[in-house]
Amino acid sequence: MIPTPFEVQVRFADIDMMGHVNNSVYLSYFEMTRVHYLEKLLGSKWDYQKDGFLLARNEIDYIKPIFLHDSPQIELKTNSIGNKSFTFTYTIRVNDEVRTKGLSVMVCYDSIENKTIVIPEKMRKAFESLELHE
Repeated sequence: MIPTPFEVQVRFADIDMMGHVNNSVYLSYFEMTRVHYLEKLLGSKWDYQKDGFLLARNEIDYIKPIFLHDSPQIELKTNSIGNKSFTFTYTIRVNDEVRTKGLSVMVCYDSIENKTIVIPEKMRKAFESLELHE
């Protein structure tokens, strides 16, 4: 089952003096989106210490601002899957209008052994269900 987009509640603290969501807040929105999708795809008991991942890179394209009373929805897709890494893309929409796009490169990592690992099969299958089809 593909999770529904994550709906963000914009907090007053997210807004800068220009009246829109501050650029630094978007990374938190992406992180909340990952947590939302991963819980739905892998369950709440997934062992991220042994079969986890690290954030290697982020990119953000700010297309139009998001304001305090907006209700952004963030869709997560898998852009690419390698042997040990994968790339998530994010699309933030307000009322079906694209406001922001971004991506994160993630590297699978075993925190107990302190080393990179091959993407676990269950994780790979879950992420394949989110692959972009353009």
